[in-house]
Amino acid sequence: MFSVEISKVIIKIIMNTADKIEIVICLGSSCFSRGNKSMVKQIDDYIKAHRLTERVFYHGSHCFGACEKGPVMRIGNNFYYQVTPENLHKILYDNFGY
Repeated sequence: MFSVEISKVIIKIIMNTADKIEIVICLGSSCFSRGNKSMVKQIDDYIKAHRLTERVFYHGSHCFGACEKGPVMRIGNNFYYQVTPENLHKILYDNFGY
């Protein structure tokens, strides 16, 4: 059972992210070594440049279990495989229109 304080933190996180589009980038060792490290900043810069901070919940995650298809990221319910700095902008544009 969670303590009252931990429960309050969990509720706050859920309330602040419930209406946001989730962007998750795999930070597993395979995806990280294949280039997700460089894309972390690129995604962060895109979110800031297009003022999407209030619309998205962007974070890293452990392995998605598709290492052979990496780097992997997820936007909402859609998974994207073999993401590169070159195709990342198109993926973001297709999802956000900027």
